[in-house]
Amino acid sequence: MKHWRVEQVSWDRFDPAKVDPEIVPLVKAAAMVERNGGDYAIYLNRVFKDDPDFARAADHWAEEEIQHGDALGKWSSLADPGWDYAAAFERYRNGYSIDINADASIRGSRTGELIARCIVETGTSSYYTALAEATEEPVLREVCKLIAADEYRHFKLFYDHMKRYLAREDLSFAKRLRVAFGRVGESEDDELAFAFHCANEDPSLTYSHERCITGYMGRAMGFYRYRHLERGMGMIFKAVGLEPRGRLSQLAARGAWRLLCWRRDRYREAIRRMAPPVPLAQAA
Repeated sequence: MKHWRVEQVSWDRFDPAKVDPEIVPLVKAAAMVERNGGDYAIYLNRVFKDDPDFARAADHWAEEEIQHGDALGKWSSLADPGWDYAAAFERYRNGYSIDINADASIRGSRTGELIARCIVETGTSSYYTALAEATEEPVLREVCKLIAADEYRHFKLFYDHMKRYLAREDLSFAKRLRVAFGRVGESEDDELAFAFHCANEDPSLTYSHERCITGYMGRAMGFYRYRHLERGMGMIFKAVGLEPRGRLSQLAARGAWRLLCWRRDRYREAIRRMAPPVPLAQAA
């Protein structure tokens, strides 16, 4: 059973005066990625084709991911009444896809696949927590808190199945670490950049990964605070088998925070240098 439903959100509390125009393009892009969860469920069912327990869990996970997309899409339509969520998602689906026909994990093992899923849920849980704490708009705050809680539960789901497979496959620590930090690096691939393009830019504008990832990251990174990185690093450490609250985790969190601030500033400077300014579909 879903822990909440879109219709249970307090949509009547929406306050347009409290909408931050810097958040709107991010929420629109996130709606694209979340709504695409069905394809990932197909992929996971093929990778774990002889594991019915995990297949059921993956299907339920996908239902919740799709609901996240619909909730974020509905909020975006309130924030920008001229935005067409369905049309934007159709553009995204037509231009971005994953290999749903794979019969084995692209991570090299099922343990590796589950570690990668843990990293994704770590990132989304931290991200929606950051947005919930940053926004003053009450409905978006409610939606982001609900999604962040779901994503944390999803982390625990994948982590529990990962431990089960680790006992069978005995994946080395070095390989676990490589999968985890490799997946962290994929956060700037086309999945998010193209989502930003489809959700925010005029359809006549040719997609540019550099322009779109800059537009996305330059905004998104500004909403993180050190506590979000600290919590996220603890979850990553747990996923790879390290002490999540030890001195090493603290050092890694400080390093990650410095790196994020440096990259955030570089992306912001790149946005300022863009000429002419990139036209967003919403006049924010």
